[in-house]
Amino acid sequence: MRQILNALKRSDLVGQKTVNAVLRYGFMMLFAFLLFGIILLISGKDPIQSYKDIFSSTLGSAYGFSEVIVTMMPLLITALAVALPARIILINIGVEGQLYMGACFATWGALTFGHLPAWILLPMMILLGMAGGSLWAFIPGYLRAMGIVNETITTLLLNSVAPMIVSFFVFGFWHSPMDTNKTPIFSPSARLPTFFNTRIDLSLIIALFLLGLFWFVMKYTRWGLEMKAIGGNPQAARRNGIPVKGYLIVVMCIGGAIAGLAGMAQVSGYYGVLLANFSRGIGFMGFLISWLAAGSPVGILITSFVISIIISGGNLLQLTRDLPYAVINILLAFALFVVLARPNFLIKRNEA
Repeated sequence: MRQILNALKRSDLVGQKTVNAVLRYGFMMLFAFLLFGIILLISGKDPIQSYKDIFSSTLGSAYGFSEVIVTMMPLLITALAVALPARIILINIGVEGQLYMGACFATWGALTFGHLPAWILLPMMILLGMAGGSLWAFIPGYLRAMGIVNETITTLLLNSVAPMIVSFFVFGFWHSPMDTNKTPIFSPSARLPTFFNTRIDLSLIIALFLLGLFWFVMKYTRWGLEMKAIGGNPQAARRNGIPVKGYLIVVMCIGGAIAGLAGMAQVSGYYGVLLANFSRGIGFMGFLISWLAAGSPVGILITSFVISIIISGGNLLQLTRDLPYAVINILLAFALFVVLARPNFLIKRNEA
């Protein structure tokens, strides 16, 4: 594998930083798997067979691979919702709440305008979802820009408020006649199209597009340069005429809009309804992925894929190895610890 990457690097198909990023994240995840294997061995389980079960159930068949991609789609989007504000030193822990608000706004559109054709309704729902997440992110962004409250506190606290608002609408106004815990099933025109007779939907294309756009903006545009300046030294950036307060608000709102888009994709694609507690910690997992990847687009893609394999294979371990699902959280924790430790014997750290 190293020889292939070196050949690509020499042929200028992949840059030096990209090759190093792939190697770095690959080695770190392998080290995390090694640590987790020791835990399994101590517990009396066969780590090799456990890993075989995980990978055979996910990558060993077309259906398993498609389910990994389905798991990965919202993680890519929520990780990006964290990575973008992080470029100007904004810690957006509120992706979970922004995701809920995006789903709530999009659901209103689906239930109110369900009679419209898909080519009108789906773009409307996307905009509504982004508006919901953006409005929810505006609160901490504005408070941070004005120097009133740190965004880490406000985004974290707002995470517990958004699900309550969603539950209020689901139980109070939107609930299905057959089940008060969810809304009626969305009309076909309110559902994201799927591909290849699988559950992979349009949100995969949207996620990859946003990831590429993020890389392009940060690398080749004036906005990206000014964001790097703010992230490097906000005071120096302000003295050079960069509107730091404006960037804090706008970038935070964009991050919220991306998170809201993930919420819209969940209710329009994955579920087809709005459930009172539909998120499986997707926002928090996106935060973890973004930090594991250090905000790198390549790292986000790789880390999201690996973690999706772990999550998708977790249920099978309960059956084949008699392991509780909680052990998957242990593996994810090991991955986080390894990345935070930045072990120098793996590979030098190069920012993407």
